[in-house]
Amino acid sequence: MKDQIIKQVNSIKEKLWEINDFIYYNPELGNEEFKAVYKLTTLLSEYSFKIETGIANRKTSFKAVYDSNKKGPTIAFLCEYDALPEIGHGCGHDMIGTISIGAAIGLSKVLEEVGGKIEVYGTPAEETNGAKSDMAKQGIFDNVDVAMIIHPYGKTCKSGPSLAMEALQFEFTGRSSHASSSPEEGINALDAVILMFNGVNAIRQHVTSDVRIHGIISEGGIAANIVPGRAVAKFYVRALKKSYLREVIKKVKNIASGAALMTGATLEISLYEPPFDDMNTNENLSETFNDNLRSLGITDINPPENIGSLDMGNVSYIVPSIHPLLGIGNPNLNLHTKEMAKATITNQAHNALIIGATALALTGYDVITNRNLLFKIKEEFIQSTIKL
Repeated sequence: MKDQIIKQVNSIKEKLWEINDFIYYNPELGNEEFKAVYKLTTLLSEYSFKIETGIANRKTSFKAVYDSNKKGPTIAFLCEYDALPEIGHGCGHDMIGTISIGAAIGLSKVLEEVGGKIEVYGTPAEETNGAKSDMAKQGIFDNVDVAMIIHPYGKTCKSGPSLAMEALQFEFTGRSSHASSSPEEGINALDAVILMFNGVNAIRQHVTSDVRIHGIISEGGIAANIVPGRAVAKFYVRALKKSYLREVIKKVKNIASGAALMTGATLEISLYEPPFDDMNTNENLSETFNDNLRSLGITDINPPENIGSLDMGNVSYIVPSIHPLLGIGNPNLNLHTKEMAKATITNQAHNALIIGATALALTGYDVITNRNLLFKIKEEFIQSTIKL
């Protein structure tokens, strides 16, 4: 049956390449990916997937289902398709969505015989307010047995960790006054922001090396001769595990409170994007995928690499999940660059796309047909989340 899956994916390779390249040449920012959704769901519809759009209150999300109407596990393939401002698909999301629908169509070829269900989720805005976070919170993945997604990269790497992240906004309110004639009447909100940045820099020595804290001043005043009565800083705070991230965030919030106290400003703290959990890779599922990659000729599989923060992390604490990296030809490629974007439409990337889709489909087949494997996957998942 695996041969049937391989043939199915290969039979649609030109269609997949066309969709990949279309999404590349028509980049859309998060929550605006209407063209990408149309292309992806149109092909799924051609292969008898039932489509529902607008799930989790996101206009550019979708769920596509192929049900054998026989008992068996539910396999989820996740799609991303948002682009970056100015850079376009420098994170390879044109490939990610296309790989997942290719995998789903490939696995559907044998589903009537082996049972189970395939669900494909279109998840907008991974680069900003990632939809997977909302979907996980709303229970959309609760009935899924395994969830999988592939990310293009300079080299092929096992699924591994990512950084848990919170996007925090610090809004300081002071009192405006004339900066020359009556500065004593003012309370400088910008000073509070600057003191906060200095405080954050001071704690870097006193957190673990995996922590990343980086921010901007999004509002800092309106004129040099007016004491800024309002200033806003936005930070990403990251750590390897969300349990430690909570400790770091407490430190950062205390610094902000101290900055407000020193200047006399008031402070409001809020989230400006949903939080991302760290990636909880399921090793049994990961190794099954790696075995399928090897069977397709990809033998150079590197150790995991941390590529930042992912809303796939939120899914991985709901359902056993993997997020491997797939090499597309140039090991020196860096994410979020125009060079990475251009690499996704090369012949090497096209070939990798078909291999990735096939490996995902074969892994789904293994999970459906090997009860012992599914048991191990679920047991590992329970142990990895039991302390949370």
